[in-house]
Amino acid sequence: MGQLNNKTNYKKNIKPYQLKPNYFMNCIKAFLVGGFICLLGELLQNFYIRFFDFTEKTAGAPTQGTLIIIACLLTGFGIYDKIGQFAGAGSLIPVTGFANSITSAALEHKSEGIVLGVATNLFKLAGAVIVFGVVSAAVLGVIRLFINNLLG
Repeated sequence: MGQLNNKTNYKKNIKPYQLKPNYFMNCIKAFLVGGFICLLGELLQNFYIRFFDFTEKTAGAPTQGTLIIIACLLTGFGIYDKIGQFAGAGSLIPVTGFANSITSAALEHKSEGIVLGVATNLFKLAGAVIVFGVVSAAVLGVIRLFINNLLG
């Protein structure tokens, strides 16, 4: 019982010294950085459409690939972590945020070797996300099939 009381007292004593987060500025930073990442994606897509004769439908794949490569390189050089510290949730745009998380896991375990370190830990996060994506797509596909059969 004494341990619980000490934890409660500690939380009460430290409360006045804790910094209060500035939610408004955090939202502004997240919006600006997230918006910049999306703007970069749009610029890349327009670049592929204009200079490589892609259509709007087909320009998505090389755009995503380029954003993934940029995010992986920035993670490898330690820049993406600084962006994440500044922007918070604004750096979690799905494509770049996922690339950052996978690359971070790979870099963290590189000392254990390519197969047992990088490859194994790379798919701890990616595996769960991929499985969830495939299962969700299958469930939504079945729901869409039923709806189309009922309406059509």
